[in-house]
Amino acid sequence: MTMRRPGGEAPSLHGEVEPGFERVADVFLENYRSRGDLGSACAVCVDGRRVVDVWAGVADARTGRPWDAGTAAVIFSCSKGVLAICAYLLVQEGRLDLDVPVVTYWPEFGGAGKQAITSRQVLAHRAGLPALDRDLTLDEALAWDPVIHAIEVQPPLWPPQPGHFYHAMTYGWLIGEVIRRITGLTPGAYFRQKLGDPLGLRTWIGIPAPARASVAWMEPPLPDADTEAARANARIAAGNPVVERSLTMGGAFAFPAQDGFVTFNDPRIQGAEIPAANGISTARSLATLYAQCVSDMDVPRLLRPSSIEDATIVQSAGPPLSGIPDDGARWGTGFQLASPPTQPMLGPGSFGHAGAGGQLAFCDADHGVGFAYLSNQMGGYGDERARQLTLALRSILGA
Repeated sequence: MTMRRPGGEAPSLHGEVEPGFERVADVFLENYRSRGDLGSACAVCVDGRRVVDVWAGVADARTGRPWDAGTAAVIFSCSKGVLAICAYLLVQEGRLDLDVPVVTYWPEFGGAGKQAITSRQVLAHRAGLPALDRDLTLDEALAWDPVIHAIEVQPPLWPPQPGHFYHAMTYGWLIGEVIRRITGLTPGAYFRQKLGDPLGLRTWIGIPAPARASVAWMEPPLPDADTEAARANARIAAGNPVVERSLTMGGAFAFPAQDGFVTFNDPRIQGAEIPAANGISTARSLATLYAQCVSDMDVPRLLRPSSIEDATIVQSAGPPLSGIPDDGARWGTGFQLASPPTQPMLGPGSFGHAGAGGQLAFCDADHGVGFAYLSNQMGGYGDERARQLTLALRSILGA
């Protein structure tokens, strides 16, 4: 396989940009010229109005299908932010208390020494359950119940107190089963009933078959940046079996790609619920969802100030237990927070989530912003595309 390298001509820009926000569009196109973009979209809402809604390039390099206004992409771990929004809606309804043990809602979870773990610890990557001892098949991972049963008998790899370890995949089943026990709906179904359908969002966790034609074909990651941090990250990830198992669910699927094929292009994976990672959305819908969290847009704002204050208290930061170099990532409850230098977002009022390969979606309570950038060309370690877009937006807003 020949690896496509960054660099080239910028394609035609489509969409709309409000006067004063042209710098975001300029950086968006620069991502094609110097940072390897293939097809992408970026949307920004400010104080309830859409100020940037642009797209360019190709949605499927195999056929040349162009990216258009309705093109959706796999959002990978941006899915975690969608789940966190759902969790906080349940908190606001008085149906979920983040600081009581998970067994309050899911009694079987308490096996093997997990009786005291709380939903907040799950949402802050401090539950000690980033990987499971059991090897799973793909069919089992897609069927929901086998994963839940494996979690129920899994002892924590360490107590919650010592530190955090990113729960790349298990996060989704852990908080997703809490949502299911409370609502009777799987997290993808709950999201659609509560938010997706009422707001007309083209965002799914478990995409219906009729919508699959709009999904972009994901390309495997570009080469990592040539830095010591990138080399250390790759070396430690390759040498730590818990990292590998956390990404593959014990070998159920390769992640992110194998032999040039991005695993989450598989229609079976896209149609199931892997709630931490297989969300699919347009950039416009994801930016709208986040804008609704902090501003009155199509409906009154979704998250109360008390929820935002709670969600943005730092729960996890610093060197992770995986041994992977600290890149500044900070976690609140369910959300990634502004994490300079790699993911600065807009500042202290920002919260959302990044996704594998360069995806990013967040909101900012101080500036009333909802932001999303999605691409079908996965980036490597050190990818700059979303970061440069947010820096451009910061300069416009004076953040």
